Amino acid sequence: MADELLAEESQPLYERVDGLAFFERLVDRFYVGVMADPVLARFYDAEDLDGARHRLTLFLVQYWGGPDTYNEQRGHPRLRMRHAPYEITTLARDRWLVHMNAAVDGAGEDELGAEDRSAMLEYFAMAADHMINSGGLSLRGDGTTLPS
Repeated sequence: MADELLAEESQPLYERVDGLAFFERLVDRFYVGVMADPVLARFYDAEDLDGARHRLTLFLVQYWGGPDTYNEQRGHPRLRMRHAPYEITTLARDRWLVHMNAAVDGAGEDELGAEDRSAMLEYFAMAADHMINSGGLSLRGDGTTLPS
């Protein structure tokens, strides 16, 4: 029993969930919220929404231990560089997190264990904070802004 638990913990999240299909469902749930959000929808080209979904799916698959198809197709993620053309404020970060957290929460307990859910939410909060490039850094929920 202990060996089985150790083996499961050493598996990448990608292997503990339903692989690519899990991440496609996650990204689909995320974009439903994003495209209905006036703060975020303006960042996306409606004609390339399928491309945006595909790129995010491949990035998440790779990040969580799946195939490195993202790197093969697009090179190193360089997330801040790729997002530099967009004015990402604390409000945009907060709205992005609302929809990504909802997408993660939309995964059933049978799809995503509590520890994996927590790890994903922690990663997304850190990544979203890292993308802010305008207006200073606000600590979520306290309403204060630190100078850029």
